Amino acid sequence: MKKLTHEEISKNRSTLETLHQVKKLPVYVVLNSIRSSYNVGSIFRTSDGAMIEKLYLCGYTPHPPKKEVLKTALGSQESVTWEYVKDPKEVIIDLKNKGIKICALELTDSSIPYYNVTKNDFPLCLLIGNEISGVSQDLLDLCDFSIEIPQYGIKQSLNVAVAYGIAIFDLRRIYDTN
Repeated sequence: MKKLTHEEISKNRSTLETLHQVKKLPVYVVLNSIRSSYNVGSIFRTSDGAMIEKLYLCGYTPHPPKKEVLKTALGSQESVTWEYVKDPKEVIIDLKNKGIKICALELTDSSIPYYNVTKNDFPLCLLIGNEISGVSQDLLDLCDFSIEIPQYGIKQSLNVAVAYGIAIFDLRRIYDTN
């Protein structure tokens, strides 16, 4: 085993110029009222790694060119298609009208484990809520289903950027392998 150099790794990567040729994961992500700029920047980077279709920043979610978002995004705001839309309902209703299933990453009375999503659930919109209050009930009412990450310790949830990373990369795996 030999650790790869940055040059060896980047040799097989897309560039900003070739990004339009890459088949993206048919997942739209809505971040609603995320408080932390650093969480948002981290979600940008993770979105680039999973190659999602589009990231919507809603409510009071900080967005580029905010310095703290850019610090953790490390340039991924250039490779991830994104848009700021104040009202998340506007985005969700538009995507739903286009036949895209709406899925909240939230603990509900009917949520399923994140790894039980199937390829039939794509394309989908993954709705991520506030770090403290999660996804609001009025937005949950617009969802087709919700997924959760089972917790085995004392705490009931993970950091929003960590939870997103777990969910989006498993959605990538499900889409690519089924």
